[in-house]
Amino acid sequence: MTFQPRKFLLAAVCAACLGTAFAAPDARIASLAAKEKPALLETLKELVSIESGSRDLEGLEKISGLIAAKFKAMGGEVELVDTSAEAYRMEDTPEKIGRAVRATFKGTGKKKIMLIAHMDTVYTVGMLDKQPFRVEGDKAYGLGIADDKQGVAVITHTVAMLQALKFKDYGTLTVLINGDEEISSPGSRALITRLGGEHDAVLSFEGASVKEDKLSLATAGIASVTLNVTGKASHAGSAPELGVNALYELSHQILQMRDLSDPATGLKMNWTISRSGSNRNVIPASATAAADVRVLKVSDYDRIEQQVQERVKKQLVPEAKVEMKFERRRPPLEATGASLALAKHAQQIYKDELGRPLGADDKVAGGGTDAAFAALKTKAPVVERFGLQGFGAHSADAEYVLVDSIEPRLYLATRMVMDLSRSKVAGN
Repeated sequence: MTFQPRKFLLAAVCAACLGTAFAAPDARIASLAAKEKPALLETLKELVSIESGSRDLEGLEKISGLIAAKFKAMGGEVELVDTSAEAYRMEDTPEKIGRAVRATFKGTGKKKIMLIAHMDTVYTVGMLDKQPFRVEGDKAYGLGIADDKQGVAVITHTVAMLQALKFKDYGTLTVLINGDEEISSPGSRALITRLGGEHDAVLSFEGASVKEDKLSLATAGIASVTLNVTGKASHAGSAPELGVNALYELSHQILQMRDLSDPATGLKMNWTISRSGSNRNVIPASATAAADVRVLKVSDYDRIEQQVQERVKKQLVPEAKVEMKFERRRPPLEATGASLALAKHAQQIYKDELGRPLGADDKVAGGGTDAAFAALKTKAPVVERFGLQGFGAHSADAEYVLVDSIEPRLYLATRMVMDLSRSKVAGN
């Protein structure tokens, strides 16, 4: 594999000499970031070459073992955590869930910092053969490379850089890599929430966009509503009155809950799936429907769930049985003053030391994130998208990361850990 010239390190040297365009970056960290770039690409190749769909226990076992070995080799206290026992069971939750990797590095300071990413993908076994890892120009391609194997790789080599610098001013540096993010983290959510509450800052390494290099401080929460209606079958032509039409009741329920969205607060509830009956000439004995729910505040979950429960009680067909299930698939990540301060600090590093723009605001962006679980029980800063810039997540043939984003992101992550450890971030 041929790597392009180290433009990042050259820019750092030029900046240090000129000292006019922006403040000089830390030459040691810039040099290490350049040195780690080819090693990170090799790690990406290793990770991408292991199929690790959320339901592929064999693949998850293999990739978690590889990740655990890397952190153990760096001196971390490593635990492979079975998260199945405390899983939040949803309709699509598998009985057995892939284990999480937890690595702990003890330092000499007081601050507790956590870095998180996930190793699972949305892809099924066999797809790797048609989409192996490859580098073309400034793009490294592979299934799951942007979402989120790059995050695992960036964390791995950030820790390697901190060790090369002999930096141990943190109290505890915790790395958590889970294997169930793509199925709404049913097993690992409790662990992520618990650890989030124990740390002074959480950096999450989902990737940034190639179109807009931006950290995320807020994301929408995702929930679902499922209605199952049970009626009674009967001949639709000769004896419809002997049946109990589940479709009528389901239609009534959907229509009476069509107005629960609240644009003023960003709450959205939309019915998206429905099924009923088996034959045209049979009164349907069963019917089911599902709705997608999005919220911007955790408190809105309680409000919308209560509203649905009240509406369900108003039936059109009294003889029908209506069952409702409300699943909180992901909480929203809500921006806080602490997270805004942390993001601003990251922006200053990018601008002043690297001469690069980095977006960050409290506007809701992107889909659900494990960072939201980390933020549930803490007032400490939790910020998302410290990973590489990428594109094509969940696509079968277009997923890639930008190779030129490797060194800046390694530099940023390393500097953030160092500054958080030394209480140089406002409010930390």
